[in-house]
Parts: sequence; structure tokens; C-alpha cells
Amino acid sequence: MKLFSISTALFLSVQGLLAQNPLVTKIFTADPTARVFDGKLYLYPSHDVVPKEGIEAPRFCMPDYHMYSLENGSTWKDYGVLLDQNQVPWGKKDSYGMWAPDCIKKGDLYYYYYPAEPADKSAFRRIGVGISKNPTGPFKWEKKYIEGVSGIDPGLLLDDDGKAYLYFGGGKELFVAPLKDNMIEIEGKPIKIEGLPAGYKEGSFPFKYNNLYYFTFAHVYPEEGYNIGYATSSSPMGPFEYRGKIMDNISNGTNHHSVVNYEGKWILFYHWWAISGHNKLRSIQADYMEFKEDGTIKKVKPTIRGIGNPKIGDTIQIDRYNEIDKAQTSFVGGNEPIGWMVSDTKHMSSVKFKGVDFGEGAAKKIKARYASGQRFGNFEIHLKDAKGKMIADFPAKYTGGWNSWQTIEANLLETVTGIQDIVVVFKSENGADKIINLNWLLLEK
Repeated sequence: MKLFSISTALFLSVQGLLAQNPLVTKIFTADPTARVFDGKLYLYPSHDVVPKEGIEAPRFCMPDYHMYSLENGSTWKDYGVLLDQNQVPWGKKDSYGMWAPDCIKKGDLYYYYYPAEPADKSAFRRIGVGISKNPTGPFKWEKKYIEGVSGIDPGLLLDDDGKAYLYFGGGKELFVAPLKDNMIEIEGKPIKIEGLPAGYKEGSFPFKYNNLYYFTFAHVYPEEGYNIGYATSSSPMGPFEYRGKIMDNISNGTNHHSVVNYEGKWILFYHWWAISGHNKLRSIQADYMEFKEDGTIKKVKPTIRGIGNPKIGDTIQIDRYNEIDKAQTSFVGGNEPIGWMVSDTKHMSSVKFKGVDFGEGAAKKIKARYASGQRFGNFEIHLKDAKGKMIADFPAKYTGGWNSWQTIEANLLETVTGIQDIVVVFKSENGADKIINLNWLLLEK
């Protein structure tokens, strides 16, 4: 089973875990559930792999769960395997079906919910629970799955009164059930969530905003594929009123999401397979989400820029631009670690990168990693736009060729503070069609 493409190999070789899309680049991850616990942002995704030769695996091959936390505003820390498929007390061994999980805090304990194929063959998937004193585990896994619950994609809501609800299911119907105080049993029988549009649905994720309950879900429209839809209600049990889409279909691949408010900003987490080139090897991403005054949600478009504000000491991956003019992006060549670069730069071409955190003005220098096959030109760093204040100027010297890389340094021309948009402007002295290839920038004290 050959799933790898050039872009897959490219993806797996990238070493950083910066808070720009995709968020995680060492392994393939999907179905991201984001949670904020005590002011810190955590991610609980699933894990896509390529099945080893000779292994009979489902078309989505998912053997375990990792988890991540956001550190210093720009780096996702990987805590390793949280739960392996063969550690599920009630699960079928080597099932490769560890799909979307969720984690929620109630009181002083953290409850991790996950679907798995049961060894007793009583259902396609059952949902199990692990309990821990810490959001990163270790979790003590309950020996039995939740009785009365059959389905995938657990999504949890803890209401203001301390009552918890479990949402789940995949197919034409989705369900909700109140949880008992012990968080490992449901009260009564699950009920069908009313008010949703027809069609295949999965990926239940509830949240509350301005005293209104939002139920979000992955939805397959005929001839359109997966999108992220949402509905609202005055009750966590519904019925709900369908309000529209949060995100359109992404290249006809699957999607699965979560929504979280972190440091006053709403963020939509989701997955996309464009990096690997294969829709069974996905990568988690995130973009900011906004509400309109009437409580409806503005549609989110996936970006390369993503979330986060790189600061002093963080690599600014300039290829993950917000805007680009008269330039392109392409794979890095030569002996440079595999990644992306800004290429085909022409006279007065530019690339904008928003939201660089200069802090209190401690940055004194800026570095640039570039390659050039000609000798006549320069590139400048401006604030706000291409005509804004220039804060650095680099000569575009010959480095030995377009794939021969050097790191050069320039002093900042003045003290810059706060969060700023930066624009790189490329200039040529002799009208050359190509000036430099630019990989990254880096602020230093």
C-alpha cells in the first residue's frame, strides 16, 4: 500500500512545531479537540499512520493518541502516546480504529473520552473513558465502555451548573445524553438531536456562547463533500436550529473540528490533507473565528498563516504569508532542511507576514536565511505595508547559486515594540527577473 508522495516525505521531515498551519509536523494528526484548562491550551487529536506491510488495517489507519500543549505562545509540545489501541481494556486488539477523542475537566479531575472497536463485537464503536488528575495524564482507563452509548466522535459540554452532556454518533443521526455525576455513566437513554439538516453527519462538538448552545458538526452535502456546520438552541438537549456553515469543503477531503476561546480570541481547529497529498494522512490546523452581532458565525477560510504571534527567537516562516505580490512559494532546494521558501522574487515584489510580536522593544537584530544566484539587489523589511517605515535592509549578494544558502544579519534601524505586521520588499538594481529565494527571518536581542 503506497501512500507517500513527495509532499508526504517533505511533511514528515519538518522538525518544528510552530503555531502556524499545519500545527504539528512530526506526525500526521487529525480530529483536533482543543481545550483550555487553567488558562493553558491543549490539543487532543487522533493519529494517522501508513499501515505496515502485511497489516490489514481500515482505510483510516489510526493506532493511538498523542496530545499537545501550547508552550510560550508558539510551540506545540508533544507528550507522546497517551493511549495505544492495545491498551484499551475492552477493545479489540490491533483494530487501528482510534478515532476522534475529547477531554474535559470537572472538579479536580480530567476525563478523556475516546471511541474504539469493542472486543465483544457489540457495536461498530463504543466510547470509553480515562480519568486523571492532570490534563496530560497518565489516565486510568475504565475497564468497561459507557453502557448505552454506541457510536463515534464523543463531544463533551460542561454547563454552567456543573451538569455534563455527551454528544456522539456518525451517520444520518447524532445523539446527546446527560452524564451522571461520576462522568462515566449516562442518565437514561440517548436522544436524537433534532433540527439538523439531512445528510451524513459526524464530529459532534458543543460549546456555549452568550447563553446560547452551539452544536457544531461535520456535514456531508451531496456533490460538495465535508463541511463544518452549526446549529443553536436555548437548551443543551435541543431541539436545535440549523444556522449554516462555519467552513466550506476543503478539497473534497474529510474534516473534523473543535472551537475554543483562548486568550479572548475564538479559534476553529480542523484538519486538512493538502500537505501529504493523501486524504488519509491529515494535518491539524487552526484559524481565528468571529461571531456576528446576531450570534451567527462568520465563515472561516483555511490559511497557511494560521494562529499565533512569533516573537523574538522564533523562526518567522515567511512562506506562511498573509499576502504575497509578484512572488511565489516553492519547495526549498539544495542542502537546506526540507521545507518551503518564497521564490521567484522580482523587483518590487513583496510578502506580508502579520502579527510579529516585538515585545517591549528588546530586538536589536534580524537574521535572514536566503539564497541568490545574482549580485545586484537588496531586500528590505517594512512595517505595516510595502511603503511603511523601513526597519532593516539586507544586500542580495551572490551566495553560490539559487540553492546555496546563507544566513545574514542586519541591525534594526530603530526600536520596534508590540505586535506588528512586517512586509519584505525585494529590489533589483539591474532589472533582474529573480532576486533571491527567502526561507525565514528571525528576531534577536
